Amino acid sequence: MKRYTTSNIKKRTLRLLAMSAASVLALSSCSDFLEIEPRNEIVLEGFWTEKADVDGIVSGCYSGLQSDACVRRMILWGEGRSEDLVPGQNSTDDGNLVNLLNENIMATNAYTTWVDFYNVINRCNTVLKYAPQVAEKDPAYTESELNATRAEMVALRSLCYFYLIRTFRDVPYSTVAYTDDDQEMALPATPFDQVLDSLITDLESVRNMAVKRYPTTQPLYQTSRITQDAINAMLCEMYLWKKDYARCIQYADLVIESKRALSEEINATRSNDGRSSSNYKERLARTNGFPLVNDMVSNGVFGNTFTQLFAMENTSTNAPALQEIIFQLAYDDDPRGNSMLANSAVARFYGSADFGQGYLKPSDYIVEDIAKTSGRTIFEDKNKTMDARLYENLNTSSTNVVVGKYVYRLFNLTASGTTVNSSFSLLWPDYYIGRDWHSSCGANWIIYRLSDIMLLKAEALTQQLREGTEQETLTYNAPIIAQAFNLVNAVNKRSILQTTMTDTLVAGDYTTKAQMEELVLRERHRELMFEGKRWYDLVRLSRRVGNTITLTQAALQKVSTGSSLIQNKLSKMDAIYLPYNNDEMKVNPFLVQNPAFSSGENSSYK
Repeated sequence: MKRYTTSNIKKRTLRLLAMSAASVLALSSCSDFLEIEPRNEIVLEGFWTEKADVDGIVSGCYSGLQSDACVRRMILWGEGRSEDLVPGQNSTDDGNLVNLLNENIMATNAYTTWVDFYNVINRCNTVLKYAPQVAEKDPAYTESELNATRAEMVALRSLCYFYLIRTFRDVPYSTVAYTDDDQEMALPATPFDQVLDSLITDLESVRNMAVKRYPTTQPLYQTSRITQDAINAMLCEMYLWKKDYARCIQYADLVIESKRALSEEINATRSNDGRSSSNYKERLARTNGFPLVNDMVSNGVFGNTFTQLFAMENTSTNAPALQEIIFQLAYDDDPRGNSMLANSAVARFYGSADFGQGYLKPSDYIVEDIAKTSGRTIFEDKNKTMDARLYENLNTSSTNVVVGKYVYRLFNLTASGTTVNSSFSLLWPDYYIGRDWHSSCGANWIIYRLSDIMLLKAEALTQQLREGTEQETLTYNAPIIAQAFNLVNAVNKRSILQTTMTDTLVAGDYTTKAQMEELVLRERHRELMFEGKRWYDLVRLSRRVGNTITLTQAALQKVSTGSSLIQNKLSKMDAIYLPYNNDEMKVNPFLVQNPAFSSGENSSYK
């Protein structure tokens, strides 16, 4: 069979990508591009003739990445095997999910399929193949627009491959569009490092072609379509995985400075965070000059970060979030009467009004760590009960503990002295429409935001530190530690429930490479919890140090029985990646199964 995924990619591309030119031309609002859905049928011949044809297929690339299947995998691949999540309400309805969470992973598990990401990849390759032909035929499709399209498609394709290599390590890699039945689609897996180098080269070649900033009349585009900031953020993280720390820092700085410039422009002309621009410098002081969303709404009232980043509908101009969010998948809270997608993956996995607790819930380890006032391993003891993220990440007051991020539309947090009162309300509701189930969860799924990039930079800086206590080493390390600590402290300080800001992290406590490494890893954990980042952070660490000790210790935190078996499994570097799905092995004779999973037929780690 001429395929290397479980579905015929060519037919899916033709069936799912297209929409009529008339539909595109009829659109007029700022969010129109993200509201269009591909039509069911298309014939290649005679289609690629004008700019509207390209716009329709580009829309299909974004909607493919927004699909329930892709976002479910972003959550599970990035969080499911970490200490953060365990099976929740009605999770037994999905045995594949439970098995993955419990490290009982077989090559028959449905969540080891990758076809949805490869479908997006082939859509992007199809646009890259045909868009130049359209530019030759349609004078309205200018060279700058063609170049921007190239940048978007290369970036979305690269993002998909980045998810795949972090999850499976070596994967089939192709930049060819599969549109012909005679094309051979079975390919051997390309090694991780080769794919990563190709992604970096591709992104470097197009990053200056991407749109730098969309007009203020299109605020949704600024964070929900590829921009130069999005590409620079991707390069920042990819260079960190490549262990090229200088280039990682370089691209992090480009993102930070771009967001700082945007923040200054916004606050020069309008109010922000619901308050006057005259308070701008005061707000920046809380975050060491970085333009993060300010968590304090007014004296004693906090929780603005949660509201702006995780509870806002995609139609909001949401100026504070524009300053922090770099790239996200946008959804609508009411799919009735329009063609935008709802975030059904979050509703089903994390929770909603109709479902309550989702298939996934926070682990007891997370809940217990939050409840402690000393001896914490995630949150800082120094902050006691004064870190807003203790309350924002999950709702422990519910009968069934649930993830808070993305699930609730409203969060109230007040603090007076050491007394904190918090409450969640207004879960995203659900609708049952026609014959298909749809969630009306409108929470956008964030891929990159500024605090993430700041902490990636801090990690890169930390890896530039030298080991040892000699005076020469201490002198070399001091300014690098200061830079890294300033970044971590800014992210941490943003969440501290104090009207008059005082640092709760003390620079003098972090003077060695080991201390800074632990601080950065912990800050990333508490800041980005449930955002699809934790397992990848642990995998990156394992690749860097050459062992799985920290990753295994983390995974064991949620295990009550069978810890010795899981510890033995995860001691193998191969086991931190998923196996190739059985169906892929059957149709692609060039694939060689991950050795941690035996033949792959019906074997797990055994």
